[in-house]
Amino acid sequence: MLTFTDHRPRFGRRAFLRAGALSLGGLSLPGLLAHAAAEPKRLLTGRSVIFLFLHGGPSQFETFDPKMSAPAEIRSTTGEIATSIPGVTFGSSFPQLARLADRLAIVRSFTTGDASHDIKPVVSRHTHGANLGSLFARAAGTTDPVTGMPRTALLFPRTVDTTTGPEQTQFGRFGSTGSLGTGYAPFVPGAGGDFQQDMQIHLPIDRLSDRRTLLSKLDRLRVSFDASGQAAELDKLREQAFTSVLRGVTQAFDLSREEPRVIERYDTAPLVRPDQINPNWHNYPHYVDNAKSLGKLLLLARRLCEAGCGFVTVTTNFVWDMHADQNNATCAEGMRYTGPPLDHAVSALVEDLAERDLSDRILLVCCGEMGRSPRLNPKGGRDHWGSLAPLLLAGGGLRMGQVIGQSTRDGGQPQTDPIGVPHLVATVLQRLIDPGELRIMRGVPAAVVQPATVEPIPGLV
Repeated sequence: MLTFTDHRPRFGRRAFLRAGALSLGGLSLPGLLAHAAAEPKRLLTGRSVIFLFLHGGPSQFETFDPKMSAPAEIRSTTGEIATSIPGVTFGSSFPQLARLADRLAIVRSFTTGDASHDIKPVVSRHTHGANLGSLFARAAGTTDPVTGMPRTALLFPRTVDTTTGPEQTQFGRFGSTGSLGTGYAPFVPGAGGDFQQDMQIHLPIDRLSDRRTLLSKLDRLRVSFDASGQAAELDKLREQAFTSVLRGVTQAFDLSREEPRVIERYDTAPLVRPDQINPNWHNYPHYVDNAKSLGKLLLLARRLCEAGCGFVTVTTNFVWDMHADQNNATCAEGMRYTGPPLDHAVSALVEDLAERDLSDRILLVCCGEMGRSPRLNPKGGRDHWGSLAPLLLAGGGLRMGQVIGQSTRDGGQPQTDPIGVPHLVATVLQRLIDPGELRIMRGVPAAVVQPATVEPIPGLV
């Protein structure tokens, strides 16, 4: 521990700066400096969000609303499994999540409003064309002032596995900032052996502005020093602080620093042997990419949240499209590719967060851009459906162990009051920021204030 103390009467005998105990990107600067550069604590709740976007449109029937009493052409093609919530069943692809249902909240009346392949609700008209994390960054600042972590990050499969296919961009840009400006875009890490070095080289300079501001306060204290040599020591500390922050940020993105047993716990790659499911599996490489990357993506997202990142977007790269055509499997076959990885990865995250006492601090959201048609098509697939879609939430200090809303008998419409994208967006933002404080902040555009002040999903808070 390194301590600087000012002995002069103006300040009294007290330590005004301590630096030490660097952990995962954290640099402790209590007292005057920490107070002067602290984030707007009345605005921020101290929570983070991991938004797992199930690109392609997952089926509500084969996930969390199986409708097994409906005719065969409607009900889940994978059957159902009892959960830890009495009377509630999931699709049978999710035994681990069924066991953890008391730690989850399932919304069965969620509607995305249309059946288009796009990236709502992560980026939509309800977010004014910006990534949800960018709205948060606009209110909270682009970097955490303590750890130097970007406020928002975006993880594609190639972030953790360079053998996976490139990210899908034809349906929307996950890094869009709308009218907010490119400085609020999510940080998108690269991948590969030079991952950490890439982070150091390519981290945009505007992401370090908050850290530079904090360190500049050290310069201001220089005028209070005499010629005793303390100023020279302050120069060394200033440089040490800046380089330590950079090093801490890169370490947060480095999975090799995680315990091997934890990496193994999250790993979804061994779960899908496509050649054992369908000898023509080569038609569906995107399903294999999902299995190879999903678990490690969620582990990396957890590490980033621990290090100070407020919003992490994770995308599965378009695997939930199950039309039963030349490009997509049937629902039954497709769920054999996608169900085990999702079940394993999300349950690993939920249990890991609980063991680390992070369940209240980190909110997990899982949904796609739409749901699937109530009736199977003639080939055994389900087509696009915008009137009802699956939605799962976990943690974040919300009320878990419940099902919110109900669907109609055919699983095609909300039977209770519909929960829309604006409700979900508001729920996410209000887990991160206090809407009352946001309203009175100066200079925050309506594109940020309005989505954050809509009514959240009823029954969760």
